[in-house]
Amino acid sequence: MSVMLNINLKRTSKIYHEGEVIAGVVVVETNSDVKHEGLSLNMEGCVNLQLSTKNVGIFEAFSNSIKPMNLINTVIELAPPGKIPVGITEIPFEIPLRARQAISPGYPGLLETYHGVFVNIMYTLKCSMKRSFLNKPLYTSCQFFVQYRQQDPAPLKPVRCEITPASIRACGGSLSRGVMPQFQIYAEIHTTVCPLDKPITGKIRVDECSVPIKSIELQLVRVETCGCAEGYSKDATEIQNIQIGDGDVCRGRHIPLYMVLPRLFTCPTTTTVNFKIEFELNIAVIFEDDYLVTENFPILLLRTR
Repeated sequence: MSVMLNINLKRTSKIYHEGEVIAGVVVVETNSDVKHEGLSLNMEGCVNLQLSTKNVGIFEAFSNSIKPMNLINTVIELAPPGKIPVGITEIPFEIPLRARQAISPGYPGLLETYHGVFVNIMYTLKCSMKRSFLNKPLYTSCQFFVQYRQQDPAPLKPVRCEITPASIRACGGSLSRGVMPQFQIYAEIHTTVCPLDKPITGKIRVDECSVPIKSIELQLVRVETCGCAEGYSKDATEIQNIQIGDGDVCRGRHIPLYMVLPRLFTCPTTTTVNFKIEFELNIAVIFEDDYLVTENFPILLLRTR
């Protein structure tokens, strides 16, 4: 006897907003009649927090308190105990997407789906078919995505800067600070308040550089902070890196910056009691001897029109 369970959502994008109804069907495919003790559907949403390995020893005293945070947990009965006939059976369901009642001051409500390194926000539908003690229960799951409703556009906040040996904030490579090459670079980000569904744009211009340039890159970075009252762990990791200039670029010419934000690896900038998700943009200029100059721009991501 072979039995297969699947969850099919009516909305192909699998993107939902709070207050909407998640509708679909549970498909049971079997080559013979199946007796069962009931089918149920569980909608779960949780935040999984993890300390980086470099901080586990430091925060060992409270690492046990870094446990999953439950955002939503709703269970409905799909079918009472009975028999499912041979063939394909579709069981429709509808389940409202609502945040649960806050039971503690730190409950943040429903958050956007986000896949990070130390913070993960996931929403899942799980279907289970209970059977007699001689047969193992059957399970299947399906992930769906939660997004905030779009808000009115925020005011633009452009930023402009001159990158020179006197202004750099971070550098590395084979040369010491005393023999740093002479350079003057102009960078501009059109806005640091960025809608998630629109690209980040700007421009960069190399006015002067005493050594050849190897590459110019645009880097998107996530900054995840998690912990509790005893202490917090803060880690920055790269999301994506785009090369915008290859080789010794022309002097005095504007090079456009254009970066599309990845769907699951970004979310609105989030601050809660137990964790924070922030984002930064780095412009990196790499010289031929691998000397590196970077300029950092904190950015605010929002779900706006």
